[in-house]
Amino acid sequence: MRTLLLRLWIFCCVMHGIGYAQPSTAALQLEVITLEAPQLGTSKTIRIYVPKNYTQTARRYPVIYMPDGQNLFDSKTAYSGEWGIDEIMDQQKNPAIVVGIDHGGDKRIEELTPFPHAKYGGGKGDAFLAFMVETVKPYIDRHYRTKPQAKHTAIFGSSLGGLMAFYASITYPDVFGKVGCFSPAFWINREPLRQLLENTTHYKARIYLMCGDQEGDDDMVKDLKAIELWINSRRCSCKKMNISTIIEGGQHNEKLWREQFEKAYLWLF
Repeated sequence: MRTLLLRLWIFCCVMHGIGYAQPSTAALQLEVITLEAPQLGTSKTIRIYVPKNYTQTARRYPVIYMPDGQNLFDSKTAYSGEWGIDEIMDQQKNPAIVVGIDHGGDKRIEELTPFPHAKYGGGKGDAFLAFMVETVKPYIDRHYRTKPQAKHTAIFGSSLGGLMAFYASITYPDVFGKVGCFSPAFWINREPLRQLLENTTHYKARIYLMCGDQEGDDDMVKDLKAIELWINSRRCSCKKMNISTIIEGGQHNEKLWREQFEKAYLWLF
C-alpha cells in the first residue's frame, strides 16, 4: 500500500506545471526564458535566479541546475507549494545562480528517467541531460557571470529529479561536481541502475543525500543507504565528500525539500 501511494504521488508530480490561480511569489530578479531543446524535440522554459546584488557587483557565482523548475521559485506555477529557492538564496552570504528547467508535463517521466520502465515507460534522461549540458549550461555561462568549472557547478533535484541528479553525477562527472539528491526515486530504474553502478569504478562528486522516513515506501531509506554504501566503496569515506540524512517524519513533498534545501546548500558550497 505504501509503495502504491508513493507511485501515485510520482504520477501526480507529472502535473506539477499546472499551478494554482494565485499571485506570483517569485523574486523580482528571476528571469524566465525559453530555449529550444533539439535533444528532446521541443522547447523548454528556463527560470534563472540571480543573487539580489548581482547587478551591483562584478562577482562570479557558482551555479545550481535543477529540474522541475515550476516548483522552485513561484507558488503561482508550483504544483503543491514552492521550494522558496529565491527567498532562501536571498538570505545567503555566498549565494549561487540557480537555473530551473521546467519539466515537460506529461513527458516528465520520459525526461527524468535514465532507463525505460516496463510499466511506466520513460528512458529519455540522457536526452534531457544532453540538453542541460549542451544547450542550457553554455547559454548560462555566456550570458551570466558564472564559475563554470565542475567544482562550482551543482545539479539538484527531488524524486525523479533526485534520481537524475545522481545519474548525472556519474555520466557527467566533469560537468557536475556537486549533487543534491533528495528523495530519489531509485525504485523506478533500480535494476539498470544497479548494473551501471557495478561497472562504475570511481565516483567524484560531492553529494548530499536526503530522504524522509515517512515517504510512503520503506525502500526509499534502504535505497538511499545502499547508494551511500556504494559511494563509500568507490572512494574512502575519510574524504568526507558525501553525507546522508534521514529526516524523521519527513514525507515525499515540497515541504520536506524546502525545509532541507538550505542545509544541503550550505554543506555543498
